[in-house]
Amino acid sequence: MRVIPLTALLFILSCRTAQMHDTGFLTRTLSFEGTTYRYVVYVPAGHDGRRKLPVLLFLHGAGERGTDGMRQIEVGLGRAIRWNQERFPMIVVFPQAPPDTRWLGNESRFAVRAMEEAAAEFNGDRERFYLTGISLGGYGTWHLALENPELFAAIAPVCGGIVKPETAVNVRQSPLTMSAPDPYAFVAARVHEQRVPIWIFHGADDPVIPVDESRRMAEELRSRGADVRYTEYPDAGHNAWDPAYGTAELWTWMLDRRKP
Repeated sequence: MRVIPLTALLFILSCRTAQMHDTGFLTRTLSFEGTTYRYVVYVPAGHDGRRKLPVLLFLHGAGERGTDGMRQIEVGLGRAIRWNQERFPMIVVFPQAPPDTRWLGNESRFAVRAMEEAAAEFNGDRERFYLTGISLGGYGTWHLALENPELFAAIAPVCGGIVKPETAVNVRQSPLTMSAPDPYAFVAARVHEQRVPIWIFHGADDPVIPVDESRRMAEELRSRGADVRYTEYPDAGHNAWDPAYGTAELWTWMLDRRKP
């Protein structure tokens, strides 16, 4: 009988373990504060859990709220990943907010918990937690950055804002800014305190969230010497997420950021 050397056997077993590790878009549930939430975790092909990967949290817009657990990967970042998987050597977490909720209160805390659960399950790098969101999720991005000031190594709000405009039914101002005389200056000061790199995206012709929301935030951040980039699409309406997430430089910029 042929005897397989121990080192060869261990190599074979490690390869089989790597092959058995689930990758792609994986569905998960999480019970939090009496509610069962659904979320999706994207794990890049070939990841076997033996090396740490960056973790990106994506907050969807109002149209993707629900309880199906899948709608949030159909618009925005999920689509960008399916088109260009090679740009995303990272774990990406897609929480879903229930109908008629915002990324505030329990929903914001659930989103962070889902990211932490995914990081624990798939060996995420806690020094490279990132955050992005679109529209309702763009507002949520600013709120989560305020609520978790030391957590994120970089953020990228897309067509988001700080104050609720008359044109938007679903968004709400963060309760953390309600008592501030100037909410924009308050957010800029708090985020800059933590030295969080920021890349803001917005469409110039956005009929839902006025572009002035992002222009003003970019200006407030620049006035403080913050690490901020601002991209405005002159011919884009509310959908600034497709061109933003289709920008290869966004992902190389983000992956270069790490908490000190």
